[in-house]
Amino acid sequence: MFQRGPSMAMRAALLVLASVFLMTLDHRQQHLETMRATLAMVLYPLEYLVSLPATAGNWASDAFAARSHLISENENLRSRQLKLEARLLKFDALLAENSRLREMLQSPRMVDERLLVAELLAVDMDPFKRQAVLNKGSLAGVYRGHPVLDAKGVMGQVTEVSPVSSVAMLITDPSHAIPVQFNRSGLRAIALGTGEADRLELPHIPNTADIRVGDLLVTSGLDRRFPPGYPVAKIQHVDKDPSQPYAFIVARPTAELERVREVLLIWPDHLTETSESEAALGEDAPEEMAQEAPSS
Repeated sequence: MFQRGPSMAMRAALLVLASVFLMTLDHRQQHLETMRATLAMVLYPLEYLVSLPATAGNWASDAFAARSHLISENENLRSRQLKLEARLLKFDALLAENSRLREMLQSPRMVDERLLVAELLAVDMDPFKRQAVLNKGSLAGVYRGHPVLDAKGVMGQVTEVSPVSSVAMLITDPSHAIPVQFNRSGLRAIALGTGEADRLELPHIPNTADIRVGDLLVTSGLDRRFPPGYPVAKIQHVDKDPSQPYAFIVARPTAELERVREVLLIWPDHLTETSESEAALGEDAPEEMAQEAPSS
């Protein structure tokens, strides 16, 4: 009833012989190329399905790695851009500062005078005072009454001195007065501060005086504090009322009192001698001279 087939060893031997025969036939006469191509085509979908999970995993890994790399690179580039922009802003500020310093160093009448560049540390916000703190003091040779200028004209004078800083009173301070001279006509006057940032007044000038809008006021040097010839202000308004003995005259300072960050401290020869003599007499001498200036 039951027929026994060939044994397992016999089957394996027959399969080995068949494989050797087919390999030899394919190697020498290439009769199985068509069959191999057909089998490859039939098995390709199965191979694709089998390799699909690994392929998808590799693609997802590469995609996430590329995205992470792009995000990191984008963050690095953004950070670098911000740093470069900040540096560019600093370069612009340094360029502007360099231009201001060049203007100050090329100001007229500076060739034969000792000068020192100082920076503003603070500005008094009191509406009835016009004062600024400078980063230079007595260790740098600053003294009370030291003239303070910028590239456009006179700013004020030093009133308080410490070893590393000083306080300068601006010419627009209500308690400040400076002897001036009209550059065109030679008329002398006193320019008084009003407390406003861009306003000086010239009192006690007769209506008959030769004064025009736009006239330049320069330091007269009569106070022995400011050297002569430095620009102070320009006449902005002249009102001559026949019923009044004196004209109402308003001038605008030439110095950029509200915008400048660097100032110049100068040592003219005769002022150096004066400051030395004042130092020998005491510190009260500059105050006495400053009080006498408006009445001169």
